This record gives sequence, structure tokens and C-alpha cells, in this order.
Amino acid sequence: MKAVLLLILCVLPNIHFAEAQQAKLVKIGWLGVAPIVSSTGIEFFRRELRDLGYIEGKNITIEVRSADNKLDRLSILADELARSKVDVLVVPSTPGALAAKNATRTIPIVFLGSGDPVAAGLVNSLARPGGNITGFTTTGSVLAGKRLELLKETVPNLSRIAVLWDSHDPTAAQQWKESQLPARELGLQLYSMEVSKADKYEEGFKEATKTYNAALAVTHSARFASNRQRIAELAAKNRLPTILRSRRLC
Repeated sequence: MKAVLLLILCVLPNIHFAEAQQAKLVKIGWLGVAPIVSSTGIEFFRRELRDLGYIEGKNITIEVRSADNKLDRLSILADELARSKVDVLVVPSTPGALAAKNATRTIPIVFLGSGDPVAAGLVNSLARPGGNITGFTTTGSVLAGKRLELLKETVPNLSRIAVLWDSHDPTAAQQWKESQLPARELGLQLYSMEVSKADKYEEGFKEATKTYNAALAVTHSARFASNRQRIAELAAKNRLPTILRSRRLC
């Protein structure tokens, strides 16, 4: 997170945090997917800023917006933050970053934890992102095959794996696609457990177990991250060994 904060400082034009109290409060926009009450990301972000001496109401202000797991609200919230003239937009998800990119061509945007930002259409290339957007990426798609391999090593005689993914999230969709080749190489059949609404999880698990899947791989998605507990409970209920990312800022 320290690296993220340093990057944010770098993209702020003509603003020096040490002088912010005398000049103006630096306004940071945070566009999240998870409900604020369940998001650990924003509180972690605030804590790290405080550790560096940046206090809300003293030298910074943070405008927080949450889509409450409704991805179709991200565009509206991104436009709202852009109109409020924030100095930088911080976005911990690929769908949010795409909404922010469409909302402004001038306000600096820093994305966190995206899958492949080039494939998602966020940046032109890793070496030269271009435009007003930059950030940090994970290797989620590259590691899709490794997760399948770990499941096969853990579960005896494993042949079918359900993959939980969200077609509305470019990162999750990309990881589903990236899982196909390594699955064939490992001799595994993949079941598409495509769920785009939180109230459809139980139905998705029922279908997955009905079709004889013996394990579950969860792709990276802001929506899944904010519903980790529910997914874990259903996996335990249906006796499905599961591999998923333990934490995500969202």
C-alpha cells in the first residue's frame, strides 16, 4: 500500500501535501464496489495515509463512493466524483477503473489490483500506459493454471472443477478464459459457474454439485471479494474444496 500512496503523490499535479493545509485540502476520490460497511480496503487506505501524516480534515479529504456490489452503478458514481473535482481517483477494481476512465480524461486515476490492464482496455501498454490512468496490476490470469494445479494436487482423483466467475467483470472473465488451456493440459474438465448477482450464489452451488464437480476455483472479482464469507459458507455446505484469493481491496 505504501507504493500505492507514493504513486498517488506522483500523479497529483502541482500539489504538495506538506503545503496542503495552507493552500487547500487535497481531495481524493475512492470508488469501490463493496458496501462501505464491509470494505476493509478504504479503512486500510485511511490508516496508511494517517501513518504518513495525511489526516482527513487537516491536509486531505476523501470522497468515498460505493456501488454496493451493483456494477451498473459504477458509471454514475464515477461521473459524480469527477464532477466533484477530486484531485485524484483511486479505484480498487477493474470495472470501477473502466467507469472512471470513461468519466474523465483529465483527473489522474490510480487503479489497484487489476488483472491485465491492457486486455481490459485500461491502458495502451504496461510500459506506456498513456492518458490519465496508471496503477498496479496482479498476475491473476497468469496464475489461473497454477490454482487448478494446486487443487488437483490437493484433491485425490480430481477430474471436474467448477470455476466461479462473473461475466460483468473483465478480470474474472479473463481468468475464466485463461483457465481453459491449463485445464486441458492437466486433464481437468471445467464447469462454468457464471454468477453475476449475489442472490444467485446458492443456485450456482446447487448446479455445480449436481453436475459432479469435486472442487471450486474462484476467480478474482470485486463482487466475489466482498462476498467471501458467503462463498466460503456455501463451499463448506456443499463440501467443495475451494481455492480463492484471501484478500482484496475493493
